[in-house]
Amino acid sequence: MTLAPLRSLTGPQYFLLAGSFLIPLGSFAVLPFMSVLLHERLGMGLGTVGVVLAVASFVQFSGGVVGAAIAERIGLQRTMLLALVIRTAGFVCFLPGLGSPAVAVTALFLVSAGAALYLPANKAYLVHHVEEEQRPLLLSASSSALNAGIALGPIAAAPFVLSASAGLFTAVSVLFAAVTVGHALLPVEKPGGRPADLVEAPRRREKAFAGLPLLPFAITVLSVYLFMFFQHYLAVYAVPRTSTVFYALVLALYALLLVVAQPLMSDWIARLPYPRALRLGFTALATGMTTLALGHPAAILAGALLICLGEIVLFLKNDLEALNRSGRSPAVVFGHQRLAAGIGAFASGIAGGGGYDLAERSGHTGLFWAAVAVQCALLPPLLIRALRRLRPGRTTTALHRAR
Repeated sequence: MTLAPLRSLTGPQYFLLAGSFLIPLGSFAVLPFMSVLLHERLGMGLGTVGVVLAVASFVQFSGGVVGAAIAERIGLQRTMLLALVIRTAGFVCFLPGLGSPAVAVTALFLVSAGAALYLPANKAYLVHHVEEEQRPLLLSASSSALNAGIALGPIAAAPFVLSASAGLFTAVSVLFAAVTVGHALLPVEKPGGRPADLVEAPRRREKAFAGLPLLPFAITVLSVYLFMFFQHYLAVYAVPRTSTVFYALVLALYALLLVVAQPLMSDWIARLPYPRALRLGFTALATGMTTLALGHPAAILAGALLICLGEIVLFLKNDLEALNRSGRSPAVVFGHQRLAAGIGAFASGIAGGGGYDLAERSGHTGLFWAAVAVQCALLPPLLIRALRRLRPGRTTTALHRAR
């Protein structure tokens, strides 16, 4: 696999890939520090902060269904523009929010709502009217750009987030305003092409969940549920056993592998049969979680990189499989996938807090990762078996192949 096909991309596609880096760069210069700002700067209790952040995250993920419905009605380019206007307004509101918890929470929910509207339309615009074999590279390149922004945002903002908060929010607001202007200059997409590329012409409006491909939706819920244990609890597990510097190194290597490997592996992942991709992805997650349980610095690094490989395979393959199995527009498909991710993240947050607390009180936090590894091994076949019983007939064959 080479990156030569990237040279044939259009100007709008290059712009969207650049935006896929700049938008999370600005967002993650702020969002990872929200718990610190709300608690230490504005005096909110940690319990309240946890509820606010959990609800905001759920809005950001599950709101993708609303974003997809809006994209079907007004178009992809207009939906992206609306989303960025809302998101820019949210970052502007953080400036007065530095002295008011209510305004800060309102700003956070505006930012989350804008993100919910933006991503389904963004991905759909990126693959609009492209050949099916180009989709894996475009989606993986977008994901790599996004992850690079996520990795660099907190590093760039760390020196300023508490000492110069107003300046940081101003800089992020200006960045988002500039990106919004760029999106206003994008051409409005033209309807037509393959049925899956249509922005659902006014001739017919389908129900929000019509044509939902159940298997990739359910597997996405499970994939994100398992992955978010790692995302939420690696820091609290790794830092006491190593150091903040080592933890930062692990995150940097994780991001580097994700950014570089996913585009290079995209064609291979696209050609993988779905059952084999699921086996490889969940095996990598299970092996990585088991390795983390050892607790040594080398084991923490190795476990994180194995989990990264599982994320690369599962997340990209689930999106591609959902696109292939659904007759709906890409915006609707990506909205469904965002909802699945939101459900998985929410369930993981509820289960993980109590589970990690129990393991910590027992004095053996490695058991937490061992329990997650067992879930990585057992839940996928159990889920597929349950789906086969739930959806007999025409769906049974597809589910049987994925066992």
